[in-house]
Parts: sequence; structure tokens; C-alpha cells
Amino acid sequence: MTPVRALLSTLLFVGASMSLVPATAMAQQLCAVDLNGNGDAADDGETASCHLTGSGGWMCPIGETRCEADVAGAMHCPLGDQYACAMPASGGAPTCSPNACIDTSTNPIVDDPVVDDPGVEADGDVDADGNCLGTIEIFSGRAARCRPAGLKTTFSNCCKDKGKIVKDGMGGSISSIGTKIAVAKGVFTGMKAAYGAFKAGATAGQAASAGANAIVVGIDPTSIAISLAINFMMDFLLSGCDQQDMEVGMLRGSGMCHEVGSYCSSKILGICVQKARGHCCFNTKLGRIIQEQGRPQLKAFSAIGWGTPKQPYCRGFTPEEFQALDFSRMDLSEYYAEVEARAQSEIQIDMKDKIDAYMQTINN
Repeated sequence: MTPVRALLSTLLFVGASMSLVPATAMAQQLCAVDLNGNGDAADDGETASCHLTGSGGWMCPIGETRCEADVAGAMHCPLGDQYACAMPASGGAPTCSPNACIDTSTNPIVDDPVVDDPGVEADGDVDADGNCLGTIEIFSGRAARCRPAGLKTTFSNCCKDKGKIVKDGMGGSISSIGTKIAVAKGVFTGMKAAYGAFKAGATAGQAASAGANAIVVGIDPTSIAISLAINFMMDFLLSGCDQQDMEVGMLRGSGMCHEVGSYCSSKILGICVQKARGHCCFNTKLGRIIQEQGRPQLKAFSAIGWGTPKQPYCRGFTPEEFQALDFSRMDLSEYYAEVEARAQSEIQIDMKDKIDAYMQTINN
């Protein structure tokens, strides 16, 4: 058994004890309240599912207060008589809330379309002499977004860093941002395979096995940290994150993304209930660092900068711009420190993984 397969077996044993539960269905009645006064209801505790009352209505749990009886025994809301008291359908004392419920079947949540930026094609058209016919971009990136905890992510933080899953500079198969994204999509494919198997009646262990096998097939195992990728996949199975959340999560945790800023990605009745964070993701950590350090030196980026959070500006440098960069003014200590920190044993492990991956390919 190869080290990769042995590692998979260990992780699948651990994964077998995990409970794969489908994400909670979106409630038909919800309330959204700007508690901190920042103009949206996308922060923790500002959106909630309403609960049914004994009279067949709905009650918002945000600000819900127990009603009080007057001397005649009539129930009144201490927040004001304009708020009706109602018994919870599950029983208990009457309550009232200052916040109204919204019926999402008549007032649906409006989502911004996800930016679909494939990045610059790694190998474009060339002439008979091999000269590039298109625009050459050096250290080009891809615009993408991830979403912090909110209503649409079932309150899971889809921007949470999960560790260095995609390896920086390992092998020719991940030399471009397009192929880095392909690695991330491969893990997402594994996640879908695991979830599909579970919904079809497989045990948690069998579902994890299906997902792990889908990850390995078609992906150079030396391009990702297998153990982190599988744990990442299992974690995302329990959340409301989508494919682009997962792609950015993997590349961001691997140090390859520059965060541009936050914007509202979902609204209901004009109220923001879900934020997103726009990023420029690059093919290597070094590419991200040079972009961050080099852009301030170039006038071409002075007006637009990194673009907007909703539409990040992620183009690479032209050859002329790259030649104009003064590397003596750049602080590359983040990259140097990581290179120096790699112990000889880690390098040997990487080499062994690559040999195992090659042997696995020729033996299949």
C-alpha cells in the first residue's frame, strides 16, 4: 500500500465516525434585524428563523420578550401594546417581539450572481515561430469570492482558513492558476461524491471512501496535502458553502489570495442578509506577494488598484511592467521565511510522495 493510500485509509476510519447531515432547509419565515446599526442584518445573531405560534402565526425570536399580565389578567407586551402577545405552538408563556417575520415564498432572497472568472489561459495561440499571439500576463490572478457566516451559508464561515492544502510550486501540473483551481474543484468533486453516496444510503465511512477516491483520481497527489484536503471536504459537507467558497478557502488557506474587501451578496426586501469577501487568487504565494508589493510601484494600477470587492481587478503584469518593478523595494520576507522553514525531512517527504504518485500512475 502506498503512503497516499495508507493515509486515506486512516482518514476514512476517522471519517467513518463523523455524521454527515444535510444542511438545514431554509425556513419559509425569517426575520432580519440590524442590531449593531451598521446598515445590514448579515452579522451574527441578526437573522433568525421565526417559530410558529399557537394561533397559526409567526414570532421572531430576535428581541422576543415574555408578556406580562395586568391586574385584570390581560396579557400585555412590555415593549409596547402595538406588539401582539401570542402563545408559542410548542407551549409555554405568551411572548411578543418588536421584529416582524418575512415570508420568503412571497419575498424571496435575491442573490448576486457569482463572479465566474476563469483567469488567463495558460497556453494561448502562438505563431509559426512560437511567439505568443495574445497578451502576456505575469503573475495573473483570478477573481473569486468566499462567504463568511451568514444566512445563505447556514451560518458556517466559508472563508475560514483550513491550512496549506494546495502545495506551492510542487510539480508542473499546478503551474497556473487554472490548474490550481482544477485541484480545488477536484476536492469539491470528492465532496459531492461523498455527499451523493451518503444520500443514496451509504454509511458515513462508505461515503468518505467514495469522496476520497474521487479526490485522488485525476489529481497529482503531490499537488495537495491529502490529509488536509479530506478533512476540508468532510468539514464542508456539514456546511452551506458552495464550490467557489471551497476553491477560495483552499487557495486562501494556502496563502495564494489577496482579499479585496467585503460586499453584500444576498438581500431580502432590500436588507442585506449575507456578505461575501472578494479576492484575487494567484498560482503561487510568491505571485500574490509580488502583486501586493509591485502594484503600488506602477501608475497603471494607481487609479483602479484591486478593483472593488464585488469585481476584483486581478490582471497580471505586462512584460514591460514587470521589468519596471524595483525588487529592492519589495519585502519578500514572508516568502523567504517559509522557504527557510522547510526542513530537509519535508523535502524528502515531498520527493517520496512524487515518486509514489508516479508509480501509482504507471501501475494503473
